[in-house]
Amino acid sequence: MVRNILGSILALIGATAAVWSPFRAWYDGRHGSTYRIDDLFSGISGSKAEVAGSILLPFAFAALVTLVGLVLRARLLVAVAGLIVLGFTVFWMVRQGQAAGNLTIDSSGRGLGQGVAVALGGGLVLLLACALMSGRRRAARGRHRSDAPTLDTPYERPYEPEPPYEPPHEPPVEPPDDPGPEFPHRA
Repeated sequence: MVRNILGSILALIGATAAVWSPFRAWYDGRHGSTYRIDDLFSGISGSKAEVAGSILLPFAFAALVTLVGLVLRARLLVAVAGLIVLGFTVFWMVRQGQAAGNLTIDSSGRGLGQGVAVALGGGLVLLLACALMSGRRRAARGRHRSDAPTLDTPYERPYEPEPPYEPPHEPPVEPPDDPGPEFPHRA
């Protein structure tokens, strides 16, 4: 239970970081929310995107998948959300590197910005949360999980005393068939 709580808190932190990252500078001071999703497939361009059509959309979807995963206690959904965040961030980095010729990190604010680091960190925190969560346990042999003890093995069965010993009974003796009235014997 503690693992699920800590994993849930980490998952919420990771999802929040992923959604917050497009509002930070990603490259040369340009915010991630200004990159169009189409730029990831056709190449990075200078045109700015609406917030709903920016790379915020896959990160918001990952946050939604995270919330569903937490409600259902499904570790797989939290892992998928982390992979979505990491995948889109790395894919953006590849496209940005192709457009700029290289990726740099500079102390003067040029190159990769905080938004990329926050997105990568959010994706890694989501994967860490998935690893930390214990998730939902499957019921053994198709039965539902219960806190009550089960009676699967003879060692877990409650003691049932045997009935008291009764000696075997002999069948009651019935009188022989009545031969009828006695007739005098003929000699």
